[in-house]
Amino acid sequence: MQPTTHAEQHGNKHEIRNVTIILTVLTLLELSLGFAMMKMADGSTAKISTKIAIIILMLAKAYYIVGYFMHLKHEIRNLIMTIVVPLTLFIWFIIAFLGDGESYKNLRNTYDAHKKAVSTQKVEVKKEVKEVHVDDAKH
Repeated sequence: MQPTTHAEQHGNKHEIRNVTIILTVLTLLELSLGFAMMKMADGSTAKISTKIAIIILMLAKAYYIVGYFMHLKHEIRNLIMTIVVPLTLFIWFIIAFLGDGESYKNLRNTYDAHKKAVSTQKVEVKKEVKEVHVDDAKH
């Protein structure tokens, strides 16, 4: 193992500082967009585009975190692919299962009248009133 030179150590400090600054800026942007989105009307184009922008910023942060703090930025391509490909499949499975569950729920409500009635029925909130008798209070 070769000793690191002063220039390499200095370069690593700059790289870490730059990544930290980038992550801080991305986080502050996400927070400001999130707070701005709270004031937007539900279903508006601005709110949907803000959500998309936040997702893009989150992916950029994930890239920097995985690349620099998990040291994948400096690894060989084969090692990176052994991590990225299963992760991509895992994300695809989550999206597919969420879509399948939503489809099942909609089909169940369409073809089973009882399930539809139960799923749209509002439930009453009952308040319990506890009666205290004079004899119970003395004991």
